[in-house]
Amino acid sequence: MSVYWAAGILDHARRLRRDRRGVAALEFALIVPLLLMLYFVTMEVAQAIEANKKVGRVGSMVADLVTQQQTMSKTELEGIMRIGEATLQPYNRSAPNIEITAIEVTDEATPKIQVVWSRKLVNGSFSAGKTVGTPVVIPPALRIKGSFLVRADATLAYQPVITWAASAKSTLGLASAFDSIAMSETYYLRPRMSMTIPCSDC
Repeated sequence: MSVYWAAGILDHARRLRRDRRGVAALEFALIVPLLLMLYFVTMEVAQAIEANKKVGRVGSMVADLVTQQQTMSKTELEGIMRIGEATLQPYNRSAPNIEITAIEVTDEATPKIQVVWSRKLVNGSFSAGKTVGTPVVIPPALRIKGSFLVRADATLAYQPVITWAASAKSTLGLASAFDSIAMSETYYLRPRMSMTIPCSDC
């Protein structure tokens, strides 16, 4: 009896070893999570690159629009910054911060580099930027006596599609980099239509 029982077990083991019906399902269960993860990572990287390009576009466009004017007003500056803000669409998980600063390099033996006027957009609200007369640092190549510059700073705290809560990050062991990615661009342009660009009510 024991011989037949052992032979039956061996025969069953051989059939089980040859049976491949569950292999495809097992491979599918193992591979699908990896493929989905790769898909979401690729999508997120592509969106982050596109958002970063748009941040650069915001800075260059805002500076370009301002330097095409002969004079500016607070209302006009705010309108230009709104245009820059809209450039990031359809991304809308966080708002960009934009600051426009007019800079004068004085015509002195030891030139001063200081703010003439400044205006900024932070979290959708407008306010005064840097204080008039405040010293600023600019690249050495732009330190030309008697010159006038417009600097546009655009920054964005890019939030991934999946925004992790603090509790979820702690559970999953994720780093703080998953909160947001800091993106920023700075552009310097000279006036095109006049030597300076005064702002009447900045």
